[in-house]
Amino acid sequence: MKDSKFNLDGRIWIETAGEKILGHGRVELLERIKESGSIRQAALQMKMSYKQAWDLINHMNTHFTSPIVISHRGGKGGGNAVVTDYGLNVISQFHSFQAKLKTFLAENSNEINL
Repeated sequence: MKDSKFNLDGRIWIETAGEKILGHGRVELLERIKESGSIRQAALQMKMSYKQAWDLINHMNTHFTSPIVISHRGGKGGGNAVVTDYGLNVISQFHSFQAKLKTFLAENSNEINL
């Protein structure tokens, strides 16, 4: 019989009414928007279409209690996108929950008896 060591692993996501509204991918998108100031640039960096990125942002904006991202259309000076203070708080809380989950999993991995 092979002696195997098992570890627990997991990811967190936030749902409302059975719909996923926040997870690792969406947090990464928000962080890239924050860094670049652009939904288009964030989408390109993540190898997704602008439409897909916009649909995710729109979904988050309509399901959270306040907007997560505010965008301004292009024009002579070009457009931009800003992650709101509320959105920054959402990102921070997500990372906090993920850290707590990792701590829990690490503390309980030694209890696996398979």
